[in-house]
Amino acid sequence: MRSSVRSIAAFAAAALLCLAPGVADADDTVAPDGCQAVSFPVPQGNLAGTLCLPQQPTDVVMVLMSGSNYNATYWDFAYQPETYSFRRAMNRAGFATLTMDRLGNGDSSHPPAMTLTATATADALHEIVQSLRRGFAGAQAFGKVVTVGHSLTSGTSVIEATAHNDVDGVLLTGYSHTLNMTEVLDVIATYYQAIHDPVFAGRGLDSGYLTTRPGTRAKDFFGPDADPKVVELDEKTKEVFSLSEYPDGLTSTLPGMSSLIKAPVMIANGSVDRLSCGPAYSICRDATTLLAAETPFFAPAAKLRTFVLPGSGHSVNLAPNTAAYQRAVVDWMNTTIK
Repeated sequence: MRSSVRSIAAFAAAALLCLAPGVADADDTVAPDGCQAVSFPVPQGNLAGTLCLPQQPTDVVMVLMSGSNYNATYWDFAYQPETYSFRRAMNRAGFATLTMDRLGNGDSSHPPAMTLTATATADALHEIVQSLRRGFAGAQAFGKVVTVGHSLTSGTSVIEATAHNDVDGVLLTGYSHTLNMTEVLDVIATYYQAIHDPVFAGRGLDSGYLTTRPGTRAKDFFGPDADPKVVELDEKTKEVFSLSEYPDGLTSTLPGMSSLIKAPVMIANGSVDRLSCGPAYSICRDATTLLAAETPFFAPAAKLRTFVLPGSGHSVNLAPNTAAYQRAVVDWMNTTIK
């Protein structure tokens, strides 16, 4: 597996971008649901996000960052949000959330594609964590911060946690140390330049930004029982990314790095995740099997917990039975983090 990952890294390698600390700004307008827009300045522009508070006071915030094929809508899905909005589920459970778009993604700035890296995103995530602890632009200071990643940003969360040791928990989804490299390459084969995609026509993106070809996301990221309307909206709200984000992002799936995490860790995968459940979905048969496969890669301090959502593909937030995954996360937060 190491050689396969390194081959992808060599193919997609790009120079690292160094992000300097920034000061977050918040929109003074707070919506009826307790949410407000925030912006974190970085050298290449701004990271856009939304801070949402639960009805009851809390000292715990979850930072939700979108993966390579998604923006913040993945965490706060508009279709049947009572089912598919992870953000709303966490707010209902009493936790604050900060939903963020990566650089080159969603409402954040879009610098030249090949300047983007997972390490730079991890550095920005560190600054976000510190801002939340201090309180920013009138927002409260939080005593506990949990990072939540999906796919590529699970790797980002691992990089941030090992480099800075400043979070109280790490939730990794669409992640494992046993990638199915045949399927990974098959999914990568569905990527093409976003300038040729009707969703991104006229947005002024450079040719380095990629997206999934129309009609491929159901196979790439969903299980067989996905709601067709979810898949349809997912296509309309899909996102761009750069292959330069993959080399260092994939290093988080190699042995060694994750063993340095000192905070509690939870891994949640779908049982038919094409990317993270290799070979042949074998490590995702159930939570016990996934725990046995992943435990050697983490230190005892991680208090590793695992969860497998039956029938779900890579995007566990958008599976019809995602409520079971939401409940498992809330239980982990209440018993391990709170």
